Amino acid sequence: MAMSMANVSLLAGAVDAGCFGSLSNVSVPAIALKAYRPEFHSVMGHNARARKVWDLPWEAFHEAGIYNRKDNSLYISSNYKGPGEKINITVVSLDSEDYPYRSTHFSDLAMANGGTTYYPPGSLRNQTPPMQLWCDEGDFQHYAKLLAVDPNTNKSTTILTNFLGRNFSSLNDARQHPITGDLWFTDADYGYFQHFRPEPTQPKQVYRLDPGTGVVQVVADGFAQPNGLEFSPDLKTLYVTDTGSQQFEVVPTRPATIYAFDLVGMRRLENRRTFAWADEGFPDGIHCDTHGNVWAGCGDGVHVWNSEGILLGKIVVGETSNNFAFAPGKVFVFSNTRLWVVENVRAQGREVCKDFGVGCP
Repeated sequence: MAMSMANVSLLAGAVDAGCFGSLSNVSVPAIALKAYRPEFHSVMGHNARARKVWDLPWEAFHEAGIYNRKDNSLYISSNYKGPGEKINITVVSLDSEDYPYRSTHFSDLAMANGGTTYYPPGSLRNQTPPMQLWCDEGDFQHYAKLLAVDPNTNKSTTILTNFLGRNFSSLNDARQHPITGDLWFTDADYGYFQHFRPEPTQPKQVYRLDPGTGVVQVVADGFAQPNGLEFSPDLKTLYVTDTGSQQFEVVPTRPATIYAFDLVGMRRLENRRTFAWADEGFPDGIHCDTHGNVWAGCGDGVHVWNSEGILLGKIVVGETSNNFAFAPGKVFVFSNTRLWVVENVRAQGREVCKDFGVGCP
């Protein structure tokens, strides 16, 4: 059954803030679609339907959402439970519309957070990525690191543990440039805030690594907490989220912002500018669709902006969505204890054509 979409008038809302509070009488947590611009109907499609898949007593659905074609599953990192507990990997099968799940651990992965599919140097880009790249936040016994894992064998390769001898604070998220193969990643302080990492010794920065040569560079700084990052589909722009409004406590005057950078020569960043600010919570995990729209998990669900930074609409779940994942015709929304899905979605994620082997428009 297709899902109705609530339309929000920005013109009316400009003089009446109450226009933005309605969820069309839907109690939360529950899933709903809100259009702030007419274009959102075309982005989602007119037959989109949404539902809750799982509601668990623990936070199984937190970050990442990396696809593995061999078992047709999404690999999602859980949230940190407490002292002495490692972060689980939740594996959600796409073989059934019931989306059954299981939990696993990768033996060399201590505290998983974000990640992406990974082609090692020399791999053929038209083949299935044989590995997953995970940001391991580390703990008091293990360095923060980039770890490549084959989820089918549980064999792993450490890619990076330090910047010229200095360990990172708490690696958060990563993307691989589809042409150069370079790894772009963020380093934040959340392991320290959650009390499983020592006090940071480095600024919060964005890095680029050439995994074939070991060359690693700082490409951007000046963040409160750099978090998610994503390339535009034309590879001319890098988007980076700053979740500085959430540290030891909520600090609403700190950044809850997406910044955009020009990608120069496929290896350097220039022209930092504010792209968007989230009106609910903060933008965390971020992805682009093939038409250049920018999607981010925020305080009430997933927000969608066009390439000019204009808010088009939201997938509202009434609680924080740290991340989400595209699949062909679908978007899975992670809100820690709950997993949601929007099906019959017209938009397609930038990485879907590569990861799932389907055609791009």
